[in-house]
Amino acid sequence: MNKNLKNLSPVERYKLIGKFTEEMKLRKYSSKTGKSYISIIKRFLNYKKSPRNFLMLHAGKSRSTVRSIYFALKFFYEKVLDEKFNEKIPLVKKKIKLPIVLNKEEIIEMFEVTKNAKHKTVLALLYYAGLRLSEVINLKWNDVDFNRDVIHVKITKGGNERVVFLHEKLKGLLKDLSGSSKLILISERGNKYNKRTIQQIVKNSAKKAKISKRVTPHTLRHSFATHLLEAGADIRYIQSLLGHKNLQTTRVYTHIANKNIKNLARLL
Repeated sequence: MNKNLKNLSPVERYKLIGKFTEEMKLRKYSSKTGKSYISIIKRFLNYKKSPRNFLMLHAGKSRSTVRSIYFALKFFYEKVLDEKFNEKIPLVKKKIKLPIVLNKEEIIEMFEVTKNAKHKTVLALLYYAGLRLSEVINLKWNDVDFNRDVIHVKITKGGNERVVFLHEKLKGLLKDLSGSSKLILISERGNKYNKRTIQQIVKNSAKKAKISKRVTPHTLRHSFATHLLEAGADIRYIQSLLGHKNLQTTRVYTHIANKNIKNLARLL
């Protein structure tokens, strides 16, 4: 650990955390990442050991946790202390965890058992547009171009805007739903939908459809990508639709797409 960091006064520590916060805001880090990184650096400063020792203290944690700690420390040293961060911590190779995907019959059943128009629109935004939960919540009417049949997704993970197609089934639901508010999804009381509301809508629809799999909003996004891949869509187009920065993130769907598996089965 930097010698100057071992004997920091409370005021000096407060100033460093303040600068750390400012640097993240300048680089448009999300509030979620910001809170996580600040918590990590506060613990690091209290620990009063080297970055390597601090990382080793968390060696038994998940790969994503170790990565978060590593990059928080790297950011702190390079952007706040203006020092080179020389630690090269070998991270455990990420294990492929395959996402849960619904088949088309299960998707259809979820829509059929969902009678509330807004709830059905939630399902359609997740499945027919492949949007993330946060993107569904923040989608506005002026983001939808009914003439060009596209949706301009502006509030995204990582801040990178993208354009996705407007599916005919989603288009019909949106036209029936159109209202006077800026946001597409507003409760009867005029409040913005929250994360919990979306999760509960999906959970209730899956339960009514008698689906035994664990279904979350992201399950519908996974199903969107997988079904496109199975239908022959180019994986790079799917990457663009999902808003993935790295193609490797999208490649996980090649492990669960049924098209090639079926072709192999026919060889026996």
